[in-house]
Amino acid sequence: MTRFIQDPDSHGSLKDLQILVNNKKEILDAKISEWKGERVRVESVSPMKADEYAEYTDSDFLAKLGIESQVKHPSVNFWPRNGPQWDALGRSGENLYLVEAKANIPELVSPPTGAGEVSKSQIIDSLSEVKEYLNINDAVDWTGKFYQYTNRIAHLYYLRVMNGFKVHLLFIYFVNDLDVKGPSSIEEWRGAIQIMENYLGISKHHKLKRYIGEFFVEVSALR
Repeated sequence: MTRFIQDPDSHGSLKDLQILVNNKKEILDAKISEWKGERVRVESVSPMKADEYAEYTDSDFLAKLGIESQVKHPSVNFWPRNGPQWDALGRSGENLYLVEAKANIPELVSPPTGAGEVSKSQIIDSLSEVKEYLNINDAVDWTGKFYQYTNRIAHLYYLRVMNGFKVHLLFIYFVNDLDVKGPSSIEEWRGAIQIMENYLGISKHHKLKRYIGEFFVEVSALR
């Protein structure tokens, strides 16, 4: 199964993102427009209220973006099944948006990959390819505590570099989500992100940096 229905009465980043995408999309559009330096209006395709706030993975997320039939390199040759489950997906013309959202710093520290031996070997090979492209020492472990972050970057590489799609990876960090004891300032978020990137050997000016947006959204703006 690659479609996952989400709880409409949750909390934290799950609830914040549902509100942002369904009720406050003008905030997201403004953030993306400022980042890209041009007016952007995104058509969100998940998580939509009419679709039970479902999130997608594997071939279904490609289908939701309308690109499944255009893929030159099948995803199963790059990544095993049960790949990233995207918090949100959207498109604006040929531009595609993959979204990961966080409401507190502990969310940055994801579990390591739980893949079996064969699948893990494929993941390691693909991550090594991405690290080589980004000029990162292959000895740095990308399957460990920040694995969720690294597999998202890997899929940006897969779609943009390997397949030529105009894909952008957006990280949305919610500020002042008191329900989950989230950071009260952008500076707190930036400090935690910098520690994570340093640990992973990711430089500030790597080849994919221009396609990665970091947006900070005040939770009060969603209420």
